[in-house]
Parts: sequence; C-alpha cells; structure tokens
Amino acid sequence: MFLDNSIYLGLAEEERVFLPLNMANRHGLVAGASGTGKTITMKVMAESFSDAGVPVFLCDAKGDVSGLCAPGKQNEGMEKRIDKFGIRDSFAYKGYPVTFWDIYQEKGHPVRITVSDMGPDLLARILDLTPAQEGVMNIIFRIADDKGLKLIDLKDLRAMVSYVDEHKKEFAVDYGNITTQSLGGISRALLPLEDQGGEQFFGEPALDMADWMRCDENGKGMVNILDCVKLMQNPKLYSSFLLWMLSELFETLPEEGDMEKPKLVFFFDEAHMLFADAPKALVQKVEQVVKLIRSKGVGIYFVTQSPGDIPDSVLAQLSHRVQHALRAYTPAERKAVRVAAQSFRENPAFKTEELICELGVGKALVSCLNEEGVPQMVQHTSIICPQSLMAAADEAARSAALMKDGMEKYDETVDNESAYEVLTGKEEEEAKAAEEEKAAKEEEKAAEKAAKEEEKRLAKEEKEREKAELKRQKELEREEEKRRKAAEKRKEKIQKELMDVGVKALKRGLLNTLLKKR
Repeated sequence: MFLDNSIYLGLAEEERVFLPLNMANRHGLVAGASGTGKTITMKVMAESFSDAGVPVFLCDAKGDVSGLCAPGKQNEGMEKRIDKFGIRDSFAYKGYPVTFWDIYQEKGHPVRITVSDMGPDLLARILDLTPAQEGVMNIIFRIADDKGLKLIDLKDLRAMVSYVDEHKKEFAVDYGNITTQSLGGISRALLPLEDQGGEQFFGEPALDMADWMRCDENGKGMVNILDCVKLMQNPKLYSSFLLWMLSELFETLPEEGDMEKPKLVFFFDEAHMLFADAPKALVQKVEQVVKLIRSKGVGIYFVTQSPGDIPDSVLAQLSHRVQHALRAYTPAERKAVRVAAQSFRENPAFKTEELICELGVGKALVSCLNEEGVPQMVQHTSIICPQSLMAAADEAARSAALMKDGMEKYDETVDNESAYEVLTGKEEEEAKAAEEEKAAKEEEKAAEKAAKEEEKRLAKEEKEREKAELKRQKELEREEEKRRKAAEKRKEKIQKELMDVGVKALKRGLLNTLLKKR
C-alpha cells in the first residue's frame, strides 16, 4: 500500500516496515519457497507503485497475477488483516489499470519488434552464433542498410541471407569474405527461434516503450502484465524479448540521477527460469543493466525461490530484500539458507538463519534501504494484504481491461514493404526476364529447327527429284536401248532377208548358168 510517500510492506510486531519511494530504483529481491506468499508480496508492491503514479511491468509466469485488474473479495480473514495493519481508513477493494500483453497474441495485445530493432549483435548472441557467423550477420545488416532494404520480420532476414548467398562473390570486395557455411549456420540457428514463435514476435507495428510508461486519467501508474506461461517454455524467444527490452531501456532512457520516484519498475516473476540455462549474453546484459539503469530511473525486482537462483554479480546490486520461508532438507538447501541469512543486516532480536526456515505463509524477513540509502536492520514482517483480487482474473475482467487500455493499435499486424517484398519482386522480375529469355531462345531454337526441317525437306525433295530424273533417264536409256536393239534386230532381219534373197538369187543364177551349159 502506498502510504506517506513510501510503500507500506507490512508490520514487524507493531512497527510499520516501509520501502521509500525515492529508493525504489535501487532494485530488489523477493524470494521464498513455493506457496510462501511471494506472488502476493509482488502484487502488493505493484499496487503500491501504481498508486504512487509509477508504471509497472510484470512477467506473469504462472497466470495468477492477472487479478490485479479486478477488485479483491471481502471476507472475514481479509477484514481481520485490514484491522491488524491499521489501514481501515485507507484500504479499499479495487482493481488497478492493467494492460495485458502476450507475444503469442492469445491473452493480451501483441508485443512485436523489428529485426532491425534487435540489431545484429543481440541477434547473434541470442542465436549463439560463432564469431565468423556473427561477422557475416553484421555484413547482412550492413548490406541491407546500404541498399535501403528494411529488416522487419524473420522472412526479411531469410530473404537477405538468400540474397547475400547468391551475390556473395560480388559483395566480398566491399564487405569481406562471406562463406556459404556461415550463411548456412545462420539459417539453421533461425529455425528454433521460428519454431518458438519468432514469426509473431518480429513484425510491425513495433512496440513503443513509452506505452509501458503511462498513467491513467487518475494518475495511477499503468500495470503492464506480460503473459509468460507459454513464453517461458520457449527459452530462445524469451531470451530474445528480455535482451531487446533491457537493451532498449538502457539505450533510450536519459540519465536522471536520483529521483523522487522511479519512471518504471520491473518485476521478473520466477526469475530462476530467467537465469537457468540462459545464454551467457543474457546474463551479461542483465548484469550490465541492473548495474547502470538505476540512474535512468528504472527499478528491477526479481521474484524467485532462492537467492541462489540469481547470479552473484546481479544479486549484489539488489538493495531491497523480502525473504519468505525457505526449506532446508538437503546440504545444498541448508547452504542456500545460510547464504540468504548472511545477506541481511543482522537483527539481535532473532537468529535470521533459523527464522528463515520457520516463517509462515505471508511472513517474511524484510530489509530495505532508508531514505538516505542506508540498509535497515532485517525485520520479521507480516506482509500487508493486496487490494486487488488474489486469484487470477476471469475472462470477462481481462476482456474489459483489454477494451479500455487504449492499446488496440497493436492488435492488427501490418505487413509493410520490406526486404522480402523488394527481393521477391526482384526475383520475380529476374524470373520473368529469364522466362522471356528462355521463351526467346526456345522460339529461336524452334525457328532453327523449322529451318533445318525445311532444309531437310527441300534436300529430300531435291534428292527425290534427282532420283526421279535419274530413274527417268534410266527409263529413257532403257527405251533407247530397247529401240536400238529392236532396230538392230530389224537390221539383222533385213540383212538376213537380203542375204537370203541374194543367196537365192545366186543359187538361181548358178542354177540357170548350169542349166544353160547343158
């Protein structure tokens, strides 16, 4: 609850425990075993920041934070707690201004960014590219910039990879060596990101971070809830989102120094999922942002089961601690309890290490900075009750919040002309030109074939004519020979006849002569 310019966290016996608003950008940790009240503490803090006019961002890992949009329900237990904390005059069951977001576009407004917004360096880290592949990724982005090709979604990036592969010899002179192996490695690395929903995450309209830093008409900070139930099952996409978000905040927000209240507060629920098997690049970026973003007016709070879930380099930057009960059944768990206890400024009234294991639900060990930035002594604290619904909101309440948050501009995907359309258009033109060239060649080939066939036909006809002429000549020659032979036969016949006549005449003459002599 926001009270006296501070966040009223709860009671340590009769003493109220506060987190000063001007120290809220020093970051914090809410830890504890499952079922000890971490989520309720996170909701109480989110409500308080909203009442103070500070926008809030929540990663909802289990789906139970959505109740912030609906008023809490009155019951006997709640009434007793209201009186216990002395807030009867200021407490009211109420919902808070909530904007629901969902990368998968199922339970909230879409969260989209462009590939260009992500940039080659972050994308290379997310995809876990080798140094050679990272170099080629930078070349791809540079070529896209030089040729005015927008990289908006993953199909643009894939189109650029194909384009660079086709023209790598031409680009090698100006941009350096580009190997097919590196391009293939980038294409393979994109597959898991696409499978996990990257095609929905990369696109337009891209998210404007200013829309997370709004207040409603009553001056209450907007509570932005990102549904992460499905997202956390897809670590590539989750890492992509967090890397971009933290980098975007760090790079765009101006330096502010000390402020009366933060510009924005982040809560990462189930933070152990954030760091478990996280890419090294993500851990380094979180560490860098946590160290430096305080001066930009942003507070980051990690909600997890054990302080040991957070890397030491990050844990060292978390000044506000709310430690719910831890269970210590194994040597490793006992060590975690001991480490958690040692992180507090000791209170002589109790042994912190022992008390951590004995805390009841809704109880916590709390240590915050005071208004001068000095760590306070750890307090055994009963956490105050939330004013909103403790359970998940129903669909009607969620839908009502979505209808009045003013973020409908993100609901429809816009597919502007980008690298894919331009390169596909070029491919179509080249394909059309190639088709026309092919058609021309086929036509030329067909004409050549027709000419050859005509030549063959004419040659065949000529050959047939020659053959016919030769046949005619032979027939004429045969006829001539036949006539000649017939003439010779007639001549021989005439000669024979003449000879017969002469012989006969000779015989008659001889006979007559003989007869005369007698």
